[in-house]
Amino acid sequence: MLQATASAGTEDRTHSQGLPLSGITVIDLSHVYNGPYATFLMAMAGAEVIKVEPHHGEHLRSRGDMGGAALPFAMLNSNKKPVTLNLKSEKGRTLLKEMAARADILVENFAPGVMDRLGVGAAELQAINPRLIYGSSSGYGKTGPYRDYPAMDLVMQAMCGVINSTGYPDQPPVKSGAAMCDFSAGIHLYAAIMTALYERERTGKGRVVEVSMQDATYASLASNLGMFHARGDAAPARTGNRHGGLGISPYNVYAATDGYVVLNAPGDHHFRAILKVMGREDLKDDPRFLSRSSRVVHFADVDELLESWTRTMPKAEIARLMLAAAVPCAPVRELSEVILDENMHARGSLQWIDHPELGRVVLPHSPLVFEGTPRRPIEPSLPLGASNNTVFGAWLGHSEEELAALKDEGVI
Repeated sequence: MLQATASAGTEDRTHSQGLPLSGITVIDLSHVYNGPYATFLMAMAGAEVIKVEPHHGEHLRSRGDMGGAALPFAMLNSNKKPVTLNLKSEKGRTLLKEMAARADILVENFAPGVMDRLGVGAAELQAINPRLIYGSSSGYGKTGPYRDYPAMDLVMQAMCGVINSTGYPDQPPVKSGAAMCDFSAGIHLYAAIMTALYERERTGKGRVVEVSMQDATYASLASNLGMFHARGDAAPARTGNRHGGLGISPYNVYAATDGYVVLNAPGDHHFRAILKVMGREDLKDDPRFLSRSSRVVHFADVDELLESWTRTMPKAEIARLMLAAAVPCAPVRELSEVILDENMHARGSLQWIDHPELGRVVLPHSPLVFEGTPRRPIEPSLPLGASNNTVFGAWLGHSEEELAALKDEGVI
């Protein structure tokens, strides 16, 4: 059995019972997307996550003049207990050590070396609690010549080849609209920590794990790397909306009367089904379209054929006809459509929440589904320091007088 530590608070414990990480306590010092997504997955899997922030709050609480940071913060910080802590003060570091002594996992995504310079790095904390799993993530990792380079998602997309592979061959490269390097690293960080938690079951000892955004992103370029391996410098850097390895046709975005659709025919039977839907079965023996290999050679003809048909009807009707024929197809949807997705709402992956600061909003649940156990209810993200009394008082045992003194001294 997991030797779980004392949990920081009891008010939501009934909601997490039966979930895989019930009874596990996580100290979350991370900020923005990378680490907070990893700890969000832990929280929704039943863990008690204590979010430690500086007095001004983590970057995402106040980032962006366009008002775009509030919802992402709410998305990534549901079911967490926020506390404020000045780690530049001796008493602040002492409080962190008290928490680490009782915790199972600590997560941070500071630049390499920051926690060590503060005197609360992995070695110091594991000396206090040998069972502690210490997880960290950074742009380039704790070792290697890029160790000290500053990194954000845009920078990592450039370094990893994502930007150069996105866009059209005759136009400048374009970043991915999604923050894919940040979230890929967050997912891998969750995986590394859960692997270490499993190991701790057998050994009783914690471990230090780390994930770099660069390492976590590389494999996502598999199709592009395959093309480069096969064709070297002759490989196109960017293929627009066509397959990154130019190995499938059709595989593109096609215009409809009211927008766009994507169509993909990974197998020959898919293309025959497309021809049937289009009423062009007369072309099924055309040598240009007979096999996937021949279609790849003649991808321009394939695209012209499809788009001459898709331009005549709405995107939803195209998708309906193609999906009825088991052809991979989808309308290109706007965010206003995506947040109302009936499938995700039916599964509970997206939920309407009355947020105390944002009002009625759609928030995501974890993509991880644990069959046989109901989803943990989403508890909206809380204001800065809202759990100071719960964590430092009720959990660590400091009196009201001590908490008042710590506040007066600028520790919390």
